[in-house]
This record gives sequence, C-alpha cells and structure tokens, in this order.
Amino acid sequence: MPHTAPHLTLIRIFRVCLLLLALLAGVSILSLMAGSAPIGIAAAFKGMLAAVRFPGLSDPLTGEERTILFSIRLPRILLAGLVGAALSCAGAVFQALLRNPLADPYVLGVSGGCAVGAIVAILIGLGSLSFGIPGMAFAGGLFAMLLVWGLAGSAGERRTDRTLLAGIIVNAFFSALIMFLVSIASGEQIHSVIFWLMGDLAMAGENDILLAALFLIAGFAVMVLHARDLNVLLTGEETALQLGIPVERTRMLLLVSASLVTGAAVSVSGIIGFVGLMVPHMVRMLFGSDHRLLLPASLLFGGAFLMAADTIARVALAPAELPVGVVTALCGAPYFAYLMKRSA
Repeated sequence: MPHTAPHLTLIRIFRVCLLLLALLAGVSILSLMAGSAPIGIAAAFKGMLAAVRFPGLSDPLTGEERTILFSIRLPRILLAGLVGAALSCAGAVFQALLRNPLADPYVLGVSGGCAVGAIVAILIGLGSLSFGIPGMAFAGGLFAMLLVWGLAGSAGERRTDRTLLAGIIVNAFFSALIMFLVSIASGEQIHSVIFWLMGDLAMAGENDILLAALFLIAGFAVMVLHARDLNVLLTGEETALQLGIPVERTRMLLLVSASLVTGAAVSVSGIIGFVGLMVPHMVRMLFGSDHRLLLPASLLFGGAFLMAADTIARVALAPAELPVGVVTALCGAPYFAYLMKRSA
C-alpha cells in the first residue's frame, strides 16, 4: 500500500469530498433518467420539485412516469448508493487492518457469512421481523471475520498471504453452506434466494433504505473516529503501541464496525462482490492512503460506483434485467487478477 500522505488539510478533504459529491449527484441524475422507459432530465427535475410542492410549478409527469420515478427508480438508486458506500468503507478498513491489499468483504468470506446468516433467518421465519435478517447477517459476517482472523494465526504469524488463504478457505466453507441451505429451501423460495445471492436491488423499500442508512451511519462514525489509528496501524503494531493506541481493542472495534455495515448491505441487497476491493484502491491511487480522506472518499465514490453498475444492469438487456452482482463481478474479477499479479 502507498505511504500515508504527510500533510492533509481539512480544506483538501472538503474539496475532494465536494468533487465526489458532485460525481455522486451526476450519476444519480443519469441513473434516474435511464431505463427501459426513459424520462427526460427536465421532466424528472420538474416532477421532483412538484412532488415537494414547489410553488407555481405544474407536474409534467404522467401517472405511470411518476410511479416509475418515485416508487421504482428513486428507492433503488438510494439503496445502491448506501450499499456501495457500506461495502467500500468496509473494504478500506479490512485492507488496513489486515495490511492486505486484496482484502475485501467478498474475498474474505464476510459477505458469504452475512449471506448464510440472512438465509438462515429467512428459512426459520425471522424475515418478518424488522431486524431479523440484518441481525443474523451481521452475526454471520462477524463470525466469518473472526474465523479468518483465527485461521491467519497470532499477531506475530499473521502475514498477507496467510490471511488471504484463510479468507479463501472461509469463503469456500460459507459457499458450501449456502448451497446446502438452497438445496433444502422450498420451491417458491429457491428462485428469489438465488437471484438475491447474485446481488439484487430491485426490491428496494423504505424500510430497507432506512435500515441500511442507520447501520452505515453508525459503522462509518466509528471508522472515521479511528481514522488516525488506522494510519498508525499500517506502520506496525509496535509503533501503534508505543503511541498509546490500544491495538487489540481498536482492531476488534473496527472489525465489528466493518462487519456491521457489510451485514446491513448484504441483508438488503444480497452478495455484491468486488466493490470493497476496487473502490478503496481507486480512491487510494487518486487521493492517497490517509484514512481521514480515504474513508469519506470511498463512501462517496463507492455509492456512485454501485449506482452506475446498477444502471448498467438495468439497461444492458432492457426490458430484461441483470443482477447488479453480475456487473460488479465482471468488473472486479479482472481487477482482482491485476492486483494479484502486481503484488506477486
């Protein structure tokens, strides 16, 4: 990983975040207009202003267009932004804690653990409870991360290649569990579970958006408060201890936070791979590796990235639709191979 930038000012953080916020807004507008039933930007903008009772403005949208815009596309765009932001921030934290440039919730098996927890919740009837699926997804993700941490060895033995191998083993284990759970699911559950496992934002609802937002805010707050600690941990545990950082407590708190936001993302969208791998690397190459900037930049860029990927999934085979996880995997697999070759 690149070294932390020695000088980082609040002004630079503000400028970068403002730039990425503009990118996020631009992608949101394009995504709102795109689809099998395209809606012009002027009509969409006037329709949104009319929806909030903007004085002196008539609504140019038809009833069908209003339904498409506000009941289908807008919730889906918001959910894509939240899930992309959550997975990107989690990926940045995992890469720092494990000092492994190939770490991400999907590669390390955390997404698989979340998926197992969510599927178990569905099969045993917890899906009707508000926090049933997210709670089980979080527990599964945290268990997966603890398995990786345990298999990678003690602090003195834990190496990049060993951690990655542990993640591959845990990922394979949870993949087998997923196949078992799918095989015992009832006939009407199989199709929805399989589509969900490939990453699906089509069923976005108000509760999903609110839940994902609350978990992301809570987890991101913990991450940002420990951004300086992450910078120091990258230099080594001995340095961190000498500077008074409680290494094990900080590491565990950040692992729980990253698993929390991953669990929230997976519970509402299914498994969407490689977002947490690609986005932090792209942001790091553009803006440096200081986590005071890397984390908010990953949040904004990750949201824009998944919005763009979901838009491609919606329009590539319109009126049919691809799972967004297929699009991110097609982008992420070659990027993962590139990173492996570069770090070899």
